[in-house]
Amino acid sequence: MKKWLNWRTICIVYIPLLIILKIFFSPTHTLMNKNISIQSLKNNEYMLWEEKEMKKHPDYDNLAIYIDINMKTLELVNLDNNSVLKRYLIATGKAKTPSPIGNWTITEKARWGKGFGTRWMGLNVPWGKYGIHGTNNPSSIGRPASHGCIRMQNKDVEDLYRYVKVGTPVNILGGTFGPFGNGFKVLVPGDRGADVFEVQKRMKRMGYYPGYIDGIYGEGMKAYVIKFRKDNGLSLSHNIDLEFYKALNIYLFE
Repeated sequence: MKKWLNWRTICIVYIPLLIILKIFFSPTHTLMNKNISIQSLKNNEYMLWEEKEMKKHPDYDNLAIYIDINMKTLELVNLDNNSVLKRYLIATGKAKTPSPIGNWTITEKARWGKGFGTRWMGLNVPWGKYGIHGTNNPSSIGRPASHGCIRMQNKDVEDLYRYVKVGTPVNILGGTFGPFGNGFKVLVPGDRGADVFEVQKRMKRMGYYPGYIDGIYGEGMKAYVIKFRKDNGLSLSHNIDLEFYKALNIYLFE
């Protein structure tokens, strides 16, 4: 009876303990812990590096970024004296996927990788996810090559990242005519961008668009375009064309 109790005690207490110890000291568990430790070390090293780099540079409180799509340049400006601190060559959006013209703000900063290069600075553009980032295709810099984001050489985006904070204003210029870039284009359902954004603002101001101003010509906007056309004696169409712009009192002046 006593032997049976001893064996029962061994089975209940020691065998589970041995299994736990085996799992804990197994190569897989050790490797997992090692990987976690390495990743933690890398994160700590990066945080220390970034803190050190930030301290190297003057702590400007009043900076802004100016991006010229046509010139393919990005300038970092000190608004206190309107001096250009940095100027970089960039890549911008293609004709079918243009960069977002307008006044935006840096809303996030991150260390990304692969096609986004080594740094990411996100913008608060309502019609899509846009940002300033590096690239794994440095030969694209200086050309309209992206899906709308602003691309920079990795060394340049790392330099800019040191100065920029969440909240830094970003002004993206796309031509002579503000949100319309280099001129009017006919807008159709499915289009999105600064020109749609401006049309929505004008229609809302005139009481014709109760929807959310997001720069997207979606299904919900079509009915309001038709109503505006009817009320203003325009030909019935879902297109936003030259006569539509004129009825909205939008004119292009150089």
